[in-house]
Amino acid sequence: MFQVNQFWEYTFQCRFAPPPAGWVEAGGALCTGQEDLESVETEFLDILNLRPEYNVYKAVYALAYALDDMLQCEPGRGPFSGNSCGNLQRLEPWQPPQSVCSESCPPGTRMARKKGEPVCCFDCIPCSEGKISNKTDSMECSSCPEDFWSSPQRDHCVPKKIDFLSYHEPLGICLTVTSLLGTFICTFVLGIFIYHRKTPIVRANNSELSFQLLFSLKLCFLCSLLFIGRPRLWTCQLRHAAFGISFVLCVSCILVKTMVVLAVFKASKPGSEASLKWFGVLQQRGTVLVLTSIQATICTAWLVSSSPAPHKNTQYHNDKIVYECIVGSTIGFAVLLGYIGLLAILSFLLAFLARNLPDNFNEGKLITFSMLIFCAVWVAFVPAYISSPGKYADAVEVFAILASSFGLLVALFGPKCYIILLRPERNTKKAIMGRGNTKL
Repeated sequence: MFQVNQFWEYTFQCRFAPPPAGWVEAGGALCTGQEDLESVETEFLDILNLRPEYNVYKAVYALAYALDDMLQCEPGRGPFSGNSCGNLQRLEPWQPPQSVCSESCPPGTRMARKKGEPVCCFDCIPCSEGKISNKTDSMECSSCPEDFWSSPQRDHCVPKKIDFLSYHEPLGICLTVTSLLGTFICTFVLGIFIYHRKTPIVRANNSELSFQLLFSLKLCFLCSLLFIGRPRLWTCQLRHAAFGISFVLCVSCILVKTMVVLAVFKASKPGSEASLKWFGVLQQRGTVLVLTSIQATICTAWLVSSSPAPHKNTQYHNDKIVYECIVGSTIGFAVLLGYIGLLAILSFLLAFLARNLPDNFNEGKLITFSMLIFCAVWVAFVPAYISSPGKYADAVEVFAILASSFGLLVALFGPKCYIILLRPERNTKKAIMGRGNTKL
């Protein structure tokens, strides 16, 4: 039985050269030069059962005809450069003809058959985003795992980028510096008030509530830091609870200060001195404690029923994982914000009523202005927060916290610090009561 190399040798010799010596004696057939491949009967040419050997037949048949065409080539009419013919004795690799089939598809693409053309003709289609092919002539592109994405070449999967409000990016750095600056200013103002606690302007503006208010503002500034950095379970749970309790403590102090201002003015009228007994130091502390405890109860119920938690969000960007804190219960978050808003509106209304009280240093006007800023910031916050995706929602909330905190700090304590530090001649009982010649 002929082997493949023997079959090729026989075919080549029969077509292009006389048989070698001893071919016939070895059992080979005598070649006359007029042989036809189609008439040669061997097991390689038996295509009745379409056996794999048929591929050998096709390859040899194609190569034999290619060599025959080269032998019949006429100089000046050849297929190579300069219309030259090939030399069978010294055939260069760039000269057994190119296949009419398509080139192989590289990694990062998939094969797509051309309709109505031979099966070896196809297009190389680049893999779509999120899919890859890492082999040549891939029929299909495979999808990357959930936390991975396709490389630009679409030939391997790479980990998705993780996106959150980081301490290392410019936005996170600016918010962090602003938060620490606000904390430092609160500490500085608190030091001023403690050092000048016996002066008329500090004593006349309820020094104890002023200290509590400055402490709560420090907490407001510091709680904004919980919104920066990679979300974790404890930061997601603590950030809104700390934010809600800190602001209620702050607004509660302002509300009690406003009530004290109204009570003092009412007590200045004849026969109304008894109303002040309801606004003593213990009553003020108790009111602030009760109002803050209500918010603490809301936060506790929220955390127990449906606690906030970190979440991997892939809806905003296919190639990124956005780390964010889901609020858990939207109702709980709404109640927390609603309670702060209720106290703020109540403080604003009471301060508005006390804005025209006859006093040279009218605390009512300052409270009215500060609560106007506070309410305006948080009214603008809600739609901005809802429409901001991913880390920008955290940035909006931090901005609202910082803006409202700075508004309260500057509006309530700016004029007092100005008088204490720069105009000490106005820090007298006569000036505060309006009996002096100086005006604020």
